[in-house]
Amino acid sequence: MLAKPPVPELKCCDHHAPPPLFTGSRRRRLWDLESHAHCPLVGVSIPLDVLRKLVNKAVGGNALVSDYEVHAGAVSECGRRTRLSELMQADLETRYAREVLAFKAAKTTMELAELWVKHLKCGEVSGAFWAALTHPRCDMALQEGMCRDLHMFQHQAGAGVRLEIAKFNALADENAVLARELAKVQERSTRLIANKAAECERLQAEVVRARADVIGKDSQIAYLTQDLATLQAAAPSLEENRRLQKRVLQQAHRQAELEAQVADLRRKLAAAERVNQQADQAAAQAERALPKPQAEPSDAPLHLQEKVVLCVGGRSGNIANYRDVVERVGGRFTHHDGGLEDNSSALDANLAAADLVICQTGCISHNAYWRVKDFCKRTGKQCVFVENPSASSLERGLAQIAMPIRAVPHAVPAAEGR
Repeated sequence: MLAKPPVPELKCCDHHAPPPLFTGSRRRRLWDLESHAHCPLVGVSIPLDVLRKLVNKAVGGNALVSDYEVHAGAVSECGRRTRLSELMQADLETRYAREVLAFKAAKTTMELAELWVKHLKCGEVSGAFWAALTHPRCDMALQEGMCRDLHMFQHQAGAGVRLEIAKFNALADENAVLARELAKVQERSTRLIANKAAECERLQAEVVRARADVIGKDSQIAYLTQDLATLQAAAPSLEENRRLQKRVLQQAHRQAELEAQVADLRRKLAAAERVNQQADQAAAQAERALPKPQAEPSDAPLHLQEKVVLCVGGRSGNIANYRDVVERVGGRFTHHDGGLEDNSSALDANLAAADLVICQTGCISHNAYWRVKDFCKRTGKQCVFVENPSASSLERGLAQIAMPIRAVPHAVPAAEGR
């Protein structure tokens, strides 16, 4: 660090002989101004850090003095043309070139004063003070008035600064409170964000697992579909087999129902036979006690004596009634639906095994009708054609073949008592 340079020990209040006012068109230089204008000019128009740089440049080193001493030394140097005053002159001209150009438009002292007042009201006094002081039309009265205006402006600026400082301190306190509140809010927000991030990660993991499960299920479905297609290609009759299996199950269920019905009928038949046997015994005792009357064979009741009666056609809901009618007269009932659902190829076998045939013409296919008629005609087998598919019509049909059946001698005793 350089040694302390010699700075002139001059105060702001030191005065030199006032330079004469110029009446030409040339702008005045810094050293041409009155000494009482140097102090406000340097204090307002040149920033302190810039002023210290200019002083250091003028002395060729670092001035190890206070800001006040730098200001006082610079003010004292403004009274004459020196290295420092020339540097300050050049800086002021460069810094406030725009204001100098604006004030150049003033041609009279009144216009100059109006420009100064305008800039003063706007608070733009730094460049305006320099441009107005150095203007050729700035007289002593205007210069004094400008100095007074600047002095009051500085007081007002100081009061404003104090007010601003108070406001700043209040705002700083409020800012501290808000900063603490903001820190708390940020902390809560950080926790919420962390919780939400963890929740999002968990949900994302669940989504990934769900997608993996869906992909696995889709793959399994694709494999099963492919296997099904392969099986269907290997077994073209698979659907037919399924249908037949379903039909077998239905027939098995129907057979179970019929077997249960047969068992119930057998129980009833056994009970009826016991009753008939008791009645026969009572009748036999009565016959032994009385002379036997001559009975006409035609008066004996119908009894089929275990003959097989085939019923072709008819309604499926009346089959149980058909069976009851036939078995009530001692016959064995068989049925074929006439080709509607049963296999038509089994019709010939049923016809061959039957002793009697009853054809329900109202509920039979044309093909089955002609096959039954042709078979009975060729074989001479008894056949009765019934139009109405009711149980009573079936009884009347059996009545048509009653006479040949009654002609059988051993059929009469078995039918008695029924």
